[in-house]
Amino acid sequence: MTTTPIEPTHDAQDAASHMEPVAIPPEPIHWQGAIPFFLMHAGVFAIIAVGTSAVAVWTCVALYVLRMFAITGFYHRYFSHRTFTSGRFFQFLMGLAGSMAIQRGPLWWAAHHRYHHRHSDEHGDSHSPSQHGFWWAHMGWFLTRTGTPTRDRLVRDWMRYPELRFIDRFDLVGPVLLAALVLGFGYWLEHVHPELGATMWQIFVWGFVVSTVVLYHGTYTINSLSHVYGSQRFNTGDDSKNNWLLAILTLGEGWHNNHHHYPASARQGFYWWEIDLTYYGLKLLATLGVISRLKPVPAKVLERDRIG
Repeated sequence: MTTTPIEPTHDAQDAASHMEPVAIPPEPIHWQGAIPFFLMHAGVFAIIAVGTSAVAVWTCVALYVLRMFAITGFYHRYFSHRTFTSGRFFQFLMGLAGSMAIQRGPLWWAAHHRYHHRHSDEHGDSHSPSQHGFWWAHMGWFLTRTGTPTRDRLVRDWMRYPELRFIDRFDLVGPVLLAALVLGFGYWLEHVHPELGATMWQIFVWGFVVSTVVLYHGTYTINSLSHVYGSQRFNTGDDSKNNWLLAILTLGEGWHNNHHHYPASARQGFYWWEIDLTYYGLKLLATLGVISRLKPVPAKVLERDRIG
């Protein structure tokens, strides 16, 4: 794989610009397909059997933060909006890292998100609280038959990379790899540092299961809560809100009205006081030379369509 920076072939949002809104009313949950999702939630109760320890909780927190960054920095700001450039090998690593969050593949994620921006809070927006209700926007939409396939035509710019198509098709490879690593880490702690009081299965339950479930709902709040609670600085024609608490929980994604106003920027906290941890992480990667050309927020954008 080459390390030559990959240039955008077009504005990411143009991928959906030719499509008209389609009616996506709430449909029945595909219960058979949703079994793994609900089993993951049921697995949280295993903490009753395995107990807890400080190292287990910190493992949970660390894997939440790392995988949230993989979703916000890579799946969202790179694959969905192409707000910076990267070499092909690191692009592959970003896709693999994002898949470890167990939110399907990068192409699936980017395609649905691009469509959301094109039709935000219109009837065709599959995760709009105002159109279809809070819980449908939060998680119901992707537990259906129509929410499962990747909309290939919206990610034609990424479809030319076979390694990304592989991650998207076999999106469980990343989670299985992560699960094995967490089990290995837990085994090592249990046998090499027994004084910490952690067991292999305790580390697995907290580091993989609990962390994943919390990560799920942290991510989903941007589809649901960020379109209900908060304030609007810009007239975006939709219900997107800025919410400082969600920005903390999601490493910067809570500046959602900012983002809908100008999604082409790598930065969603437009001002210095708007904490955007994902952007700080991307800046660090840029300083290290791993990524480059982070797109800024143009000064004229800060005054355009401003209402607050």
